[in-house]
Amino acid sequence: MRIVIAGGHGQIALRLERLLAARGDAVAGVVRRAEQGDDLRAAGAEPVVLDLESASVEEVAERLRGADAAVFAAGAGPGSGTARKDTVDRGAAVLFADAAVRAGVRRFVVVSSMGADPDHRGDGIFDVYLRAKGEADAYVRGLDALDWTILRPGALTDDSGTGLVRLEARTGRGAVPRDDVAAVLAELLDTPAMSGLTLELISGSAPVPVAVKAVAGN
Repeated sequence: MRIVIAGGHGQIALRLERLLAARGDAVAGVVRRAEQGDDLRAAGAEPVVLDLESASVEEVAERLRGADAAVFAAGAGPGSGTARKDTVDRGAAVLFADAAVRAGVRRFVVVSSMGADPDHRGDGIFDVYLRAKGEADAYVRGLDALDWTILRPGALTDDSGTGLVRLEARTGRGAVPRDDVAAVLAELLDTPAMSGLTLELISGSAPVPVAVKAVAGN
């Protein structure tokens, strides 16, 4: 497959790029700065320099044409203010989804957040973040032209992955290594039956392929 990942220099994205490249997929990662390209090339991905906060839908669609799947893994990141929660966590996700529709890329996977909710209340930075992610998720769910899956991991850690997870519509709170999030994303891209699902992810007892197949079977 050819897969394009928004937020290609992010911690989850770099892990995903390594996994996809290792299994023979062609991977491109959208990044804001050219100097991030070496890290992507080291992961086996092609860097595509494009600022999703200022690009047009057509500019993004041009980079997506010919892809088999798209993954939105971008985020404003820690230390960013409320304005960038809107322009990246919501706005860039909406832009990337619209561009996928225009480019004819049906398979679309979103890395969201546990607790994302367009009706989440509060004025703190994290409240704004959860609301922005929730609004983006709701927008993607409304696009019939996409075969979307929304993944909502729990608290992210840099621990080594165990390959054992809990993947359900509702898991309850918990943590999960970024390694395991990337492994689940790679499996989701290979499983069309996961389309139309919003799933939470934490560490658990099921091997990643088993966890994905169990949800797909339901």
